[in-house]
Amino acid sequence: MNDQQLLRYSRHILLDEIDIAGQEKLLAGHALIIGAGGLGSPAAMYLASAGLGTITLVDDDTVDLTNLQRQILHTTERVGHDKVASGKQTLADINPTIEIIALKERVSGDRLNELVSKASVVLDCSDNFATRHAVNRACVANRVPLVSGAAVRFDGQISVFDPRGIGGNWPCYACLFPEDQQFEEVNCGTMGVFAPLVGIIGSMQAAEALKLVAGIGEPLAGRLLLLDARAMEWSSIRIARNPTCSVCGHAH
Repeated sequence: MNDQQLLRYSRHILLDEIDIAGQEKLLAGHALIIGAGGLGSPAAMYLASAGLGTITLVDDDTVDLTNLQRQILHTTERVGHDKVASGKQTLADINPTIEIIALKERVSGDRLNELVSKASVVLDCSDNFATRHAVNRACVANRVPLVSGAAVRFDGQISVFDPRGIGGNWPCYACLFPEDQQFEEVNCGTMGVFAPLVGIIGSMQAAEALKLVAGIGEPLAGRLLLLDARAMEWSSIRIARNPTCSVCGHAH
């Protein structure tokens, strides 16, 4: 690190758990963020400000006026612009010293596997089960940790799914939400969402990602945190790995 970096990240370096060695791990890290919306906005902004060296932002959508109530990466002037281009501009303004890769794509299959394989950590900030399952499969196949968040109405949830899990006992996303089961598809476009809720969950996704890359603390693996923002009450649920899981069952 040069003098400017030592100054920029000094409040991290003061933390014994991070120090210079941990900050250097962050600078060498690469986060893949799927979705530049409500969750992806705060997650990306905190990863950029914290000095995660490379951030790949993936989204195929454009900025809409209805996004601005909660998607803080974007501004009124950028309505109609590609979300990834808008996001890249915001992140570059926050921290011009990191690399930001903006991909206007809806990724799947081999392309998704290629992107996941290059990442230190993946943040699923999407809003549908099909994408979440595809990202989970790619993370399990490439043994890359996944930080998964969701938010709708006043309800949020977050967990970490790390296929490198100790003793192979940590679950994957499909252990919690099996691919062959039908779950009600809810999104904020039809149900609405409380604006600060995505900020809370997205910021926590950034925190878990930074912990994973720097190798500090205890990851949120094997636990699902649920937030009821109406009462501002958290619930924590233990998640067990499903040994017959169609995604990770064969991986152990």
